[in-house]
Amino acid sequence: MTEMRLVVVGAAGRMGRMLIRTIHDMPGATLCGAIEREGSIALGQDAGLLAGTGKANVVITDDPLPVFAKADGVLDFTSPDATVAFAGLAAQARIVHVVGTTGLEDEHLAALDAAARHAVIVRSGNMSLGVNLLAALVRRVARTLDEDFDIEIVEMHHRMKVDAPSGTALMLGEAAAQGRGVSLKDHSERGRDGITGARKPGAIGFASLRGGTVVGEHSAIFAGPSERIVLSHAAEDRGIFARGAVKAALWGKGRKPGLYSMADVLGLDD
Repeated sequence: MTEMRLVVVGAAGRMGRMLIRTIHDMPGATLCGAIEREGSIALGQDAGLLAGTGKANVVITDDPLPVFAKADGVLDFTSPDATVAFAGLAAQARIVHVVGTTGLEDEHLAALDAAARHAVIVRSGNMSLGVNLLAALVRRVARTLDEDFDIEIVEMHHRMKVDAPSGTALMLGEAAAQGRGVSLKDHSERGRDGITGARKPGAIGFASLRGGTVVGEHSAIFAGPSERIVLSHAAEDRGIFARGAVKAALWGKGRKPGLYSMADVLGLDD
């Protein structure tokens, strides 16, 4: 079987190097390209040497177009604006685009929807198996319990994380909203401070903690009269996200264009 040729964008970053190492170790996948932003000190370096896997004969470049043209898929944990640009190029090249970027706003999501008419896009706020199982459980519990149970999503990440709530927290909030049959946008409650008044019935609350080197911890709390249900996941190594992303790319090869999730990749249903 021919190996799937993958490009890593943001190749010199912490997640990019992890993706390169994961591709190196994953049967069925091979690194064929590595992209960094213009002006990066990593430009011109061998991607394998930078990631610690040995020479890969893949030079890091800031010109994605010719790289995408010879690839089967791209792994993207960059920034919202960069992801939208890469989505357009991936759609032109008709290759699989795996998106683990967080902090996406409505305009970014709309651009990905448009690109998915021409390419396979697998997008998730978290690529790990455990978190996607957690989201399925949150959806089911929210569907089962009524508004006597308040829903709170609590997350903690390392001090360097720039967006809040995390993409995973929003994914869990969306799962809760789907279970309740409501819009998260209309029921989300964030950043409580000062005299806020009593909690609104049916609200889905978010709390974000930052500090140290925490990879990622998430809990969905269902607080009812005299009892609480807490569903939690703790990530101990970023490798879980990289492995999930590469598996998502392998799953997407040869599929019809469209926007998919890790729930599709893992075959999760309710």
